Amino acid sequence: MLPNKEFSVLDINAEHLGVLTSFLMDNAGRAVADLVTERFGENKRILVVCGAGNNGGDGFVAAKHLMERNRVQVVMAKRADDISTMIARDAYEEVKDLVVARHDVDFDKQDVIVDALLGTGVSGSVREPYAKLISKINRSPAKIVSVDVPSGLGARPRVKPHITVTFHDLKEGMDEKNSGDIVIADIGIPEEAQRFVGPGEFAYYPIPSPDSHKGMNGRVLIIGGGPYSGAPALAGFGAFGIKVDLVHIATPERTYLPIASYSPNFIVHSLPGERLISKHLPLLKRLTDKVDAVLIGPGLGDSAETKEAVRHYIRSCKKPMVIDADGIAAVAEDLDVLQNKTGVVTPHSREFELLARKKLPSAYEERAKPAMDLSRRIGLTILIKGRLDVIADGQYWKLNRTGNAGMSVGGTGDVLAGEVAGLLSRGVAPFDAARIAAFTNGYAGDLAYEEKGFSLLATDVAAKVPLVIKPFIDRFL
Repeated sequence: MLPNKEFSVLDINAEHLGVLTSFLMDNAGRAVADLVTERFGENKRILVVCGAGNNGGDGFVAAKHLMERNRVQVVMAKRADDISTMIARDAYEEVKDLVVARHDVDFDKQDVIVDALLGTGVSGSVREPYAKLISKINRSPAKIVSVDVPSGLGARPRVKPHITVTFHDLKEGMDEKNSGDIVIADIGIPEEAQRFVGPGEFAYYPIPSPDSHKGMNGRVLIIGGGPYSGAPALAGFGAFGIKVDLVHIATPERTYLPIASYSPNFIVHSLPGERLISKHLPLLKRLTDKVDAVLIGPGLGDSAETKEAVRHYIRSCKKPMVIDADGIAAVAEDLDVLQNKTGVVTPHSREFELLARKKLPSAYEERAKPAMDLSRRIGLTILIKGRLDVIADGQYWKLNRTGNAGMSVGGTGDVLAGEVAGLLSRGVAPFDAARIAAFTNGYAGDLAYEEKGFSLLATDVAAKVPLVIKPFIDRFL
């Protein structure tokens, strides 16, 4: 059973792989028609009740297949002009001659009613005219077959079907009590759409409100630098690219000026001395209180004092965190500091082995299990960077195959860490933040490759991040 939003992810990813949504809709409608014929025979009086979305589109397709050997009528909750998607509109055109007005249909004189009113994601009270149609369906003595989910599932009122034909997998909240006999139909979603991240992951991307103001769309604190100045700055560019409002960077004074000079957009805080040490913790706490998420690790170095300071900080931090680079080496010495923390750890293969204290399989497809095991052990999402990235949270896992060999250049992992932190700061769940960021970062690298070839730089990748996001979120606006 997958969360309901995952089915939108699958549809979009399937389309990205070349499987048209219209193909999936045709298979879905055909599956409903086949089930009705198999269970109830032919020459039946069948009423198909359709909503204005793709669930209604599935119903139109079912009606098209059922009308060959049955007396079929179609009732619509809204006018044809209100159909919300092109593919549902196309399906309507094939059965529009079957459409009758709601008040001209006797629901009590039907043998079968196909419920294609509402899909997933309904909550609270169902609005009119859907509520009245649901009540009419439930009062009818006809056999009721729901399409994908019973309309109004999770709300009031809801259809009480005898059978539900659901697609690909069970939907969240479904059981025999509320859905009747559940039949799972394969409608042709490729395994790759579920196994690999794709543009569908942007279903979890938080669209900024038109009324938002400075700070409402994420505030990130990056704790990094000392020996190195580039890493925390690149992470900051990644956070801005994924869309946050404010990036704070806390860094030792030796790297304060270089980082501040990279961009006037950074709010840079100087920590006295040449490297992060425990005496900086009070200032870091005050800064942490002002932000929504923290990235710790880029460019910190591996001194014993710094690693101890990192562990002390993580123990006290209550904000979602990304632990990257030198931060990983610090926590690898004492994984107990991660107890009851929320966030993402972003190791490459050697860093993963340091954390897990075991060898990582060389075959990327075999890395999901050890990633899941470590995630369950530490309670954080794992994002293993590689030719195929592995994202795991102990319950689910996915692979990412965007990116190219040019991204072996230093700093692309820092950009990725900044993207994850930026998404966490905007309230995205760790697993979702990690998979969106992995896809985005690799895709940005692929766009950079088109211009620079294998000679691309991490700054080239960071510059392409906004160009990845815009076309993929436009469909959700």
